[in-house]
Parts: sequence; structure tokens; C-alpha cells
Amino acid sequence: MGARSSHEHLTAAVCLFRSLADPARLEIVQHLAQGEHRVVELTGHLGLAQSTVSAHLACLKDCGLVDSRPQGRSSIFSLARPELFELLSAAERVLAATGDAVVLCPNYGQGSPG
Repeated sequence: MGARSSHEHLTAAVCLFRSLADPARLEIVQHLAQGEHRVVELTGHLGLAQSTVSAHLACLKDCGLVDSRPQGRSSIFSLARPELFELLSAAERVLAATGDAVVLCPNYGQGSPG
């Protein structure tokens, strides 16, 4: 297999950030960064339906970001890659450094048309 082109790397990065762009998925990842959780625990933390949390976990698992292991009749979910925790920490540092700029951004902030 040859090296990926710059465009392929960008495409992969865009897909990674899209997978984290949904508020529920990002919140799930943040909870999993603190330690393993079962679906029932995540539904309690997030206030979302079990089916919604399960669907988001399946998406994150398909993306290779979350792992699961069986425990009795349920599954325990965890981050698949420690680098994801590092990415979240780096994002928090960037947000702290830029203040409200991202939130106020006319293209991607809370008031954006998208």
C-alpha cells in the first residue's frame, strides 16, 4: 500500500471531525474519556433515549473511536484510542485560547445558517 496523498489525509481528518461534530457524540466521547461506561449510564448522564445513545455509540464504534466489551447482558464502552483524549484536551486548549471566537463565528458558530 502506498502513502496516502495530502487530499486523502484531509478527507480522513474531515471525517474524523464530522464524527465528533454531533453534540451527543462529542458528549459521549467526553464521558468515555473519564472512563468506561455502559449504555444505561450514558443515557442517565446525557438524558437521551437508550436507542439514541446506542446509535451514536455504533457510529463511533464504526469510526474506530470507541470499543466495547461484553459484561453480563450489557456492554462496557471505552475510547478505542488514547489519542482521542489528547485531541479533546488540545481542543479545550484551543477554545480557551480563542475565547468566544468560534462560538461567534458567522460560518460555524451558534448563529450560523448551517
